[in-house]
Amino acid sequence: MIKELLKEAEAHMQKSIHVLQEDLTAIRTGRAHPGLVEKIQVEYYGAPTPLIQLASISVPEPRSLLIKPFDKSTLKAIERAILASELGLTPNNDGVAIRLNLPPLTEERRRDLVKHVHHRLEEARVALRNIRRDAIKDLKDFENEKLISEDDRKRGEEELQKLVDRLMGEIDRIGQHKEKEIMEV
Repeated sequence: MIKELLKEAEAHMQKSIHVLQEDLTAIRTGRAHPGLVEKIQVEYYGAPTPLIQLASISVPEPRSLLIKPFDKSTLKAIERAILASELGLTPNNDGVAIRLNLPPLTEERRRDLVKHVHHRLEEARVALRNIRRDAIKDLKDFENEKLISEDDRKRGEEELQKLVDRLMGEIDRIGQHKEKEIMEV
């Protein structure tokens, strides 16, 4: 029963870390990568659709992206979606594909991005703490219902804390890697 609870808590925590990694992928660094624009929602026949489903995205040069729509009629919609996004990039439409040139980041912009990364890291830590709190509450409920002993509850809480500590370390490593990536000139 305790092992099942711990496995469930770990699964929820891993999902939180996965969401964090996806969010950090969309944060711009000095280099171009498809993850910057993959999730931009494009209005396609009245439905918001992720850009990755409407076009191929490639990196022809370190500071530029090339977006080739599968259907040429979506060029204008893709261009509008990029302009509306918070990337702050101006698309160059040549009638066949869209080019995005990424200007070098200023020192001030890099610091803002690092602050944003730290904010996302803290949100992930809070999510882990909330999952831990819920799991401890479940352990206490099990103890109150006489399903487990007090010693089992304490052992369960210790294992849960070890799991949280390990995953908090992983969040820190992810954050340090992204911060280094952003500050790299």
